[in-house]
Amino acid sequence: EILCQIAHVKSPSALSTDMKRVVRQSKFRHVFGQAVKNDQCYDDIRVSRVTWDSTFCSVNPKFVAIIVEASGGGAFLVLPLHKAGRIDKSYPTVCGHTGPVLDIEWCPHNDQVIASGSEDSTVMVWQIPENGLVTSMSEPIVTLEGHSKRVGIVAWHPTARNVLLSAGCDNQIIIWNVGTGEALIYLEDQHPDLIYSVSWNRNGSLICTACKDKAVRVIDPRKNTIVAEKQKAHEGARPMRAIFVADGNILTTGFSRMSERQIALWNTQNMEEPMGLNEMDTSNGVLLPFYDADCNVVYLCGKGDSSIRYFEITDEAPYIHFLNMFTSKEPQRGMGYMPKRGLDVNKCEIARFFKLHERKCEPVVMTVPRKSDLFQDDLYPDTAGPDPALEAEEWIDGKNGDPTTVSLKNGYVPTKNREMKVVKKNILDSKVTKNAENSCPGNKSASPTPSIKSEAKLEEILKEIKSLKDLISSQEKRIIKLEDQMSKIAI
Repeated sequence: EILCQIAHVKSPSALSTDMKRVVRQSKFRHVFGQAVKNDQCYDDIRVSRVTWDSTFCSVNPKFVAIIVEASGGGAFLVLPLHKAGRIDKSYPTVCGHTGPVLDIEWCPHNDQVIASGSEDSTVMVWQIPENGLVTSMSEPIVTLEGHSKRVGIVAWHPTARNVLLSAGCDNQIIIWNVGTGEALIYLEDQHPDLIYSVSWNRNGSLICTACKDKAVRVIDPRKNTIVAEKQKAHEGARPMRAIFVADGNILTTGFSRMSERQIALWNTQNMEEPMGLNEMDTSNGVLLPFYDADCNVVYLCGKGDSSIRYFEITDEAPYIHFLNMFTSKEPQRGMGYMPKRGLDVNKCEIARFFKLHERKCEPVVMTVPRKSDLFQDDLYPDTAGPDPALEAEEWIDGKNGDPTTVSLKNGYVPTKNREMKVVKKNILDSKVTKNAENSCPGNKSASPTPSIKSEAKLEEILKEIKSLKDLISSQEKRIIKLEDQMSKIAI
């Protein structure tokens, strides 16, 4: 018996290989999440109470935008990142929608342009002034009308300029050319029920959707065809989410039949069975996934949870590896996720979330502890930059382009880059000059709308100047009269 037991004792080397199998080495295992101090939060914000499973928040290296409560319409706040502290109740908002705003997203190619979808069935695109809002903004640069029911999802194309996707409760997806204000593609027949989520792949050639009929679909929007489909990706009845990750695989979050929350990874070439499936807990908040393509890390933020879980996606089984969890006391109403170029590379920050509470927005910083002060190039490979790889017309003609990447070695400086690189004039820039319009044939079709708008604006300004002149001259007469009376009294 003793001999048998000795035979079963493993050698130290065998034990260490076993340990390796249990504890997987990863530089992200010790990612450390920390909420910022109170004075760096954005306080006294009445976050929207609308019952819709979107993030309610969108951030970029310049601004944080938050959907807020608004009486008689829909509105969202746009705050310059540095404007932390208490936000005055009278702070200007973007308030052109006639119904509550359901989703907002910053344009990846212009840090001053944001799109919003609303219960009023419209999508609006706004250009925010360089230093933020001084007065409330109710005039978008373009209104996109085509949905017959509320619009719950807006998503910019990752690599083509001015291409925006919207999904409505009319179960259809419309892809727009924002530059000309026209619909390029209608996807009307693919979804028999409400669309829960839509995600572009890395080069914007495909989209994947999660629908209330429990199916996940991969769609080629330009061919209007379904490339791959999985019925009952998750058995539960609660909402699902689907996003593209590396190698064109798809990650989904949903619920099991027993209402347990699940995360699954699918190979689009064969969607019979998931590559990996993790069950987590029985909470009922919908899991919102945020994917970091540079590090292959997925962050899951549950609505109503007080935690952020993160997983690493690898190309070896079991494919989805739980890393860690950031927990706090307060539950989250929504979440914004900062693009890589907005992070502080000197502090080894690999992600920054903007967590919405009931009355405030609290940034949460994720860092990888490192002893060295040098730039950690393994944490920061070149990342997607703000320059589009394609024009809208090229994309619709069938061309694809990978994201144009930038190095983060010296920290990303948005303002300098934006001014130095004068790419083809974007019609979203209100400062379009006549020469630029003439030298840029691609935008010719787009010029009438803005010029009509700017003419109307000019007329308005001229009227205002005239009324001010009239006011000044009447005041001058009044002053002369009063001076005259005063001189008589003095005598």
